[in-house]
Amino acid sequence: MKTWTVGKIEITRVVEVWDWQDDIWMTLHEGTPDMVLAHDWLQPHYATPDGKQRMNFQAFVVKAGDRRIMIDTCVGADREREFHIFCNMQTSFLEDIASVGIPAESIDTVLCTHLHFDHVGWNTRLVDGQWIPTFPNARYLFERSEYDFWLKRRDAGDHHDANHLADAIDPIIAAGLVDFVPANCDLGDGISLIPTPGHTPGHVSVRFESEGEVAVITGDLMHHPIQLAMPEHAATFDLDRTAGAATRIAFVDRFRDTPTLIIGSHFADPGAGRIVGAGSATRLVS
Repeated sequence: MKTWTVGKIEITRVVEVWDWQDDIWMTLHEGTPDMVLAHDWLQPHYATPDGKQRMNFQAFVVKAGDRRIMIDTCVGADREREFHIFCNMQTSFLEDIASVGIPAESIDTVLCTHLHFDHVGWNTRLVDGQWIPTFPNARYLFERSEYDFWLKRRDAGDHHDANHLADAIDPIIAAGLVDFVPANCDLGDGISLIPTPGHTPGHVSVRFESEGEVAVITGDLMHHPIQLAMPEHAATFDLDRTAGAATRIAFVDRFRDTPTLIIGSHFADPGAGRIVGAGSATRLVS
């Protein structure tokens, strides 16, 4: 658990999978350990001595005035997923958010940056064999083109796994809790969306501004800080790799050498910092 303060807004990280170490090609298409080792600033927090990446799977709860907002909802419990490590997970996710004074029933807004399985899981929980909304008093915000894209993928039997729609998305739709929003939506209270397509078509990042301070939660426009130094490099899990690279380049150009706090949705601890430098020397400074 870690909390960042942006003016009067509090953003608390809730980690579901901590310090997952894996080969860098999971993030960078055709990436190698040497690519990681060439950036010594990544160690020890973001890389291992042998050039593997370190990352988390995490969500964020936000206090903004009287608002209580969940940004993404991780993998969730009791699921069958494409990757074994994420199957039938049992974690302290709900207890963790309650421990910072934001129990599930107090959440009024759930914003999913996109609809991959590891960002929507705790939208629901399993009770007596039924998937029910975890946050029954919240409005769930989905970007419209993102939702439509996933429906088309499922209907077409596309190779990209969409089984999570049945347990994490469909029950929210059936409960009438979804509001469809544009990718540049202003959510009020200093919180707005930034369109960051490429990883998925309707992917968004989340911008916070309060009392002159600014922060951005990236979502999956990048998974690892190395992508700040190599934004043009194709990302393995971007559905449109060309668009994803263009989005990262624009993002780095926009926020480089500014006071904006960049909070990575998959960044390992310390998890946030400011973008500084130029070209391949660009880095995250916490």
